[in-house]
Amino acid sequence: MKVVIPGGTGQVGSILDRALTAAGHDVVILTRRPRGPRQVGWDGETPGAWTDVVNGSDVVVNLAGRSVNCRYTEANLRAMMDSRVRSAQVVGRAIADAARPPALWLQMSTATVYAHRFDAPNDEASGILGGAEPDVPGYWAFSVEIAKAWEAAQEEARTPYTRKVALRSAMVMSPDRGGVFDVLSKLARLGLGGPVAGGAQYVSWIHDHDFVRALRFLVERDDITGPVNLAAPAPLSQRAFMRALRAARGIPVGLPATRWMAGLGAFALRSDTELLLKSRRVVPGRLLDAGFTFAYPEWPGAVADLVARARSGRPDRVNLPVWSGS
Repeated sequence: MKVVIPGGTGQVGSILDRALTAAGHDVVILTRRPRGPRQVGWDGETPGAWTDVVNGSDVVVNLAGRSVNCRYTEANLRAMMDSRVRSAQVVGRAIADAARPPALWLQMSTATVYAHRFDAPNDEASGILGGAEPDVPGYWAFSVEIAKAWEAAQEEARTPYTRKVALRSAMVMSPDRGGVFDVLSKLARLGLGGPVAGGAQYVSWIHDHDFVRALRFLVERDDITGPVNLAAPAPLSQRAFMRALRAARGIPVGLPATRWMAGLGAFALRSDTELLLKSRRVVPGRLLDAGFTFAYPEWPGAVADLVARARSGRPDRVNLPVWSGS
């Protein structure tokens, strides 16, 4: 099977690349800075020679977009919007123009599209989209608009021979250096892994093993289209999330942080407090209804595996599932 991954040089792309190449599939990464034999240059905005690799491929997994791990300035928010929308549009154009278009287009989206809430979980059928919540910073609504525009760019693409799925993904947890789990682990080791602003906000997540398995499931199930939540079925409070991480690491105490302290920490890390304070209570309704089973449905089991792999120095020590297909 030939898989093209635009924007595939980051954490999530590396996870997929490892799993696919280990299974013997042909993987091509589209990147602004090609450095290897399976990497092809593109700018994420305009058609070019790179479209040749889309023609005749089986699956396109578009992960392109500016990282959210930054200060949410007006310029950065605009760059997030533009990079996501334009890359999705040009991928859609490449698929539409292909003489042999891929059977499936998996487009990265985000669980941030859902509302900040505590009262009930968000699934695809009954979940509340964000943007109108009271008592949250106004710029949080722009993050939701980015997610909506990202998905709309895929939905509006005229690709009648290609099935389209939008991946509303929670944080993908893997022990890869520089990933979100690595950052959280470092904070815990520094004694900063306590509750933030009380810690009642929900954290949604997915183990890298289940992320790969879910994408394989979507490849094989040709009856699924549209938005799909990629999140473990048991989101938990930030307080409980960090408590379990500390327990797995053998760290007894984590200092709590107020909102203003979280703001200082985010500023120092050149990140934003939305990533810490927004309550993302997301559940995988469509995956569960379709019969998908999670290898790591609960955070304590997932974090024990992640810590063991991180300590081994081999993030791929536990074999990722083989991605079947022709």
